[in-house]
Amino acid sequence: MRRLLLATCFLLPGLAAQAAPEITMLTSDDPALRLGRFAFPGGKVLEMSVGIGSAAHHRPGDPADIVYTLSDRGPNFACSEAEDISGLPAAKLCAEDLRGRVYPAPSYAPTLYGLRLLPEQRRFALFEAIALKRPDGQPITGLTNPLPGRTEQPLDGAGRRLAHDPSAIDAEGLIRLPDGSFWVGEENGPSLVEVAPDGRIRRRVVPAGTASEFAGAGYPVVEGLPAILARRQSNRGIESLTGTPDGATLYALLQNPLAHPDAAAFRAARNTRLLRYDPAGNRVTGEWVYQLDDPRSFRNDPSDRQSDPRISEMAWLGPDRLLVLERTEKTTKLYEVRLDGGATNILGSSWDDPATRPSLEQGGAGVVPLEKRLVLDSADHPELPGKLEGIALLPGGVLMLINDDDFGITGERTRIALIRGVLN
Repeated sequence: MRRLLLATCFLLPGLAAQAAPEITMLTSDDPALRLGRFAFPGGKVLEMSVGIGSAAHHRPGDPADIVYTLSDRGPNFACSEAEDISGLPAAKLCAEDLRGRVYPAPSYAPTLYGLRLLPEQRRFALFEAIALKRPDGQPITGLTNPLPGRTEQPLDGAGRRLAHDPSAIDAEGLIRLPDGSFWVGEENGPSLVEVAPDGRIRRRVVPAGTASEFAGAGYPVVEGLPAILARRQSNRGIESLTGTPDGATLYALLQNPLAHPDAAAFRAARNTRLLRYDPAGNRVTGEWVYQLDDPRSFRNDPSDRQSDPRISEMAWLGPDRLLVLERTEKTTKLYEVRLDGGATNILGSSWDDPATRPSLEQGGAGVVPLEKRLVLDSADHPELPGKLEGIALLPGGVLMLINDDDFGITGERTRIALIRGVLN
């Protein structure tokens, strides 16, 4: 009975048009969200939390109060952030590699979390945690893969080098299918990962020509994405994933433009790539250009750096309709895009050829990008947290957003926003 009443409370507000969105914020004091302390030798002590907000999905047919979310690779930070987070100079903590990345909990396994939403209590609670694992049951890590020339060196909390891990997943996007299995969007490869209901990885789909770089992963690695995606900028791969409710079609959007032909092109580019993927045939069936906004238009933290805006999540609204989350660190915009609105399908064109100059990222002359319709700007709603990375569409037209708290390394904690009056 309680669940039926909760479904009704989600449904009723969405039926009537509202002049302004109604936002309900949820927090949690669930002990399962505590990851423990880490003391940097001679530096600060981190009170780490479990970062559950890298992606979110409500499976149609599930109770209205049930949502699945996803963590990324675990607590980590770039050496350029070392002094602020650890209290130690980068030259000391990252002496073995100043361009490396520090993992205070390197054995953490990216995990799927089941949440129960309790809006009448302004809180949420965890009821399930499913660690990603190899077929033999061994949990994977979130460390970097051994990708020659395009990955970061992992370091532990004392600054010691860690080995690259061919099975590691930087999990970022999520969809749960009717049979309980999952697909995960992955940033490092970049790749798409099929996951059984118990968290065992069934296969990882990577760009053409790169499967050999994951030798020793302990699960099947197959090539099925365009080869050019291997030119993603480090830490800017596939961060968003959605699909049709039956899982027959998936959509993946790269977080940022490719570093093609080089990092300078990535820093200046606005054109990033949206892919439509057929899991049964293991093939990409469409590719479009999504054009990022001017960084000066993000009102909570405007800048002149075109690489600041990025894509962190998508949701499926209906046939050829997607909801895209475009953000900076403190500002989030939600856009509706339509694939049937005249945008150019560039799949198999010269824009997928690494030899094309200037590249798509350097201009893309003649390509019509996807049209965007603004649905929400967090700058209009100061109660919304920064770094929103997860979207779930709940019954009754309720939109759920969740932030990535980065495992608490900067003192942030997970918050959920339930928004009524935004979606039609």
